[in-house]
Amino acid sequence: MDLSDATLVMMNESAGQPAVASLAQSVYQRLARGEAVGYRQLDELIGEASGKGVLRALHAKYSPVAYDAIMMPILTEIDRQKPVPPRRPRGGTVPENDPLLAATWPPR
Repeated sequence: MDLSDATLVMMNESAGQPAVASLAQSVYQRLARGEAVGYRQLDELIGEASGKGVLRALHAKYSPVAYDAIMMPILTEIDRQKPVPPRRPRGGTVPENDPLLAATWPPR
């Protein structure tokens, strides 16, 4: 299943939730016209579908393989586009514990 098919299924399955259906329709129409869809729209679609119980309903209605076939194109595209935040050092950064960040050098 490709991204446009996945959004079409989301649009059809969310008919009872107008906010989700509207988002899915918008994404699907852009994809059908050959336009690019940003991760923010896809992320909003998944967030709204989750909040309105559409994802739960899909999970209950379809087999695990079918559910993954619907969700993975959307989630993969979000993962592909969304910037990755910088990693934080393990254990947090406490300047006094890191000699390169400490205000003063430890006494000898």
